[in-house]
Amino acid sequence: MTGQPAPAPLGIALGDPAGIGPEVVAKAWEARGARALPCFFTMGDPAAVRQVWDGPVAEIAAPHEAAAHFASALPVLAVAEAGPVTPGVPTVDGARCALASLEAGIALARSGEAGALVTAPVSKAELYAIGFTHPGQTEFVAERCGVAAADAVMMLAGPGLRVVPLTIHEPLAKVPELLTVDLILSRARTTARGLQRDFGIAAPRLVLAGLNPHAGEGGAIGREEIEVLEPALAVLRAEGMDIAGPLPADTMFHARARAGYDAALCCYHDQALVPIKTLHFDDGVNITLGLPIVRTSPDHGTAFGIAGRNLAEPGAMIAAIVMAGQAAARRAATV
Repeated sequence: MTGQPAPAPLGIALGDPAGIGPEVVAKAWEARGARALPCFFTMGDPAAVRQVWDGPVAEIAAPHEAAAHFASALPVLAVAEAGPVTPGVPTVDGARCALASLEAGIALARSGEAGALVTAPVSKAELYAIGFTHPGQTEFVAERCGVAAADAVMMLAGPGLRVVPLTIHEPLAKVPELLTVDLILSRARTTARGLQRDFGIAAPRLVLAGLNPHAGEGGAIGREEIEVLEPALAVLRAEGMDIAGPLPADTMFHARARAGYDAALCCYHDQALVPIKTLHFDDGVNITLGLPIVRTSPDHGTAFGIAGRNLAEPGAMIAAIVMAGQAAARRAATV
């Protein structure tokens, strides 16, 4: 009787080589034993790692080689050269390397050679300079996986809170017109399925925040709750979903309230990201629900201002690796 095959190593796209991605990936590898991290490798330019870290690096030719080196060195799959790298100074060549790393990571996760994809932060400004047209990595990963952007849900998660912004990088003035019944239905359904599939929550409990102060006060401070949010909630409840709301956002995120739900759906970007970053600034994770692959990312940016100074905290990268490994294991167990 043969044992189960070893799980595929997780792949980490290194992000912008001039940002803190190389540093936090290396520090995550240093914490592999203390944090019981699953085997992983990173993709990008090995020189970018060596620029900010003097630890052991093992250049590999394929993901399956990572397991043989992981105990003694950080496995790096070279996919592109970033040119001369100065920490904190992004370049067009660095953006090309970051994009090549992301492309490689998606392909390896889709083929099963990588058990999941973790993405380090990129510079959107530099990516736009080389013709990148997506709002962010989430939308790009979704497209490459054959999933419509509307069906890929960005969830920000920490140990004590999970939030989903229904609208993301949009001007606040546009949110009321973008917040439709169909959007809420799509996001809520994908969130519930994602909690089941990737977090092992059999019967997810959701809450929906109101758009207006005090959730509209029965129409006195806006009618979106009455005309959009409540009709969407009625449909979801008729389908059997456990979802409360619309609730005043200012009373949704204290400890007692958070104990009553598994994820909060929020109407706009800051309504979701202010509480998650307040509670989990150093260990928040961005996970994309609704994809055929597991994809996570630390919930922070490139931090060019501290790149190369050994000041970057690896907590969010470590949390992203842990969450990716757990989600990949849950999916493998249900195949």
